[in-house]
Amino acid sequence: MAPITEAQVERVRALVASIPPGFVATYGDIAAAADLSSPRIVGWIMRTDSADLPWHRVLGASGRPAPHLASRQLETLRSEGVPNHDGRVPLSSIRFDFGALPPPPPPTTNLGE
Repeated sequence: MAPITEAQVERVRALVASIPPGFVATYGDIAAAADLSSPRIVGWIMRTDSADLPWHRVLGASGRPAPHLASRQLETLRSEGVPNHDGRVPLSSIRFDFGALPPPPPPTTNLGE
């Protein structure tokens, strides 16, 4: 995996923070919106830097949470009005559309300006 930049971490964090209650997104949705090459990068960022984010709103492409988080994640989602059937969230009806968000600001540099 290529080195992950602070800008990428902050973009993923901003995207996760933008998912409103009652909606979910997949790791792949976030990777696409952040212009990352793989959903696994999002997973790594979430694993290392998401305690203060609505992490429970991010699911795998199947609509299922990771097995070790399933009970907690599904219960939290249920409290926000997100349905699940046999441990799977119906993505087609509650998937958040990141296309409505503005693009990230361009990176700033301070090269003697």
